[in-house]
Amino acid sequence: MNLKRIISGVVGVPIAALIFIFANVYVMDTIIAVLAIISVYEYTKCFKRAKKAKPIAWISYISCLILPLLHVIPNGQLMYTIALIIPLIIFILFLHIIISNMKITIKDVSVTLFGILYIVAFYAFISKIFGMDNGKIYIWYVAFSAWGTDVFAYIIGRRFGKHKFSQISPNKSIEGCIAGIIGAVILTIIYTFILNKGFNYTINYVIIGVIGAILSIVSQVGDFSASSIKRYTGVKDFGNLIPGHGGILDRFDSFMFTAPFAFFLLMLI
Repeated sequence: MNLKRIISGVVGVPIAALIFIFANVYVMDTIIAVLAIISVYEYTKCFKRAKKAKPIAWISYISCLILPLLHVIPNGQLMYTIALIIPLIIFILFLHIIISNMKITIKDVSVTLFGILYIVAFYAFISKIFGMDNGKIYIWYVAFSAWGTDVFAYIIGRRFGKHKFSQISPNKSIEGCIAGIIGAVILTIIYTFILNKGFNYTINYVIIGVIGAILSIVSQVGDFSASSIKRYTGVKDFGNLIPGHGGILDRFDSFMFTAPFAFFLLMLI
């Protein structure tokens, strides 16, 4: 076992729990914005260091500033704001190509825009889940599905993993992936049992088990997606901010990837 990874988990889980329990939507939005800015920095740095592209970082950072405003802008105006921002970002990116006389290329613009959609938009759904009715309850389903999958897949995969799943992430095994799904389903059902018995919720166990399985699969796709970026750019980790885990994007890749799917699936309950 990686001792640094275990220590980071022991320290990080209580911090996340305290935030989930005591933070209001405005504090959460600000925290998410900070995580997004760090993640954008890590994403941009790995492309630039590998000389695969030259992402236009400043527009990505500015786009992160929409996150602290998610619950400040009235709901009726939020969609109009986003509908304005996306064309404006694309306009500015192509303006860079024109002004630079194509020293900024379509590839640079594409990597920048992809980073905004992949990082900023996906992080936004964490804030949206937290801001839902019972959001402080629902956010734990994302945590159990994403991080629970990671834990079970890591433990079982290291011990029993014999069949490699993909060359994108050679350390991951089919056994670990299956264990991650089973572990996530078990955790979400146990959590639902506590809510139903202790707090008088009436959440259907079958539905939540199916949701847990789907979110676990999505979480693992998110993990592989981040790994594909690292493999393409030739980096082992996005950063080294969290000992044993790497950077913020290494730790939150599956969580943020799961959030949009969780947002819509949790509406079923």
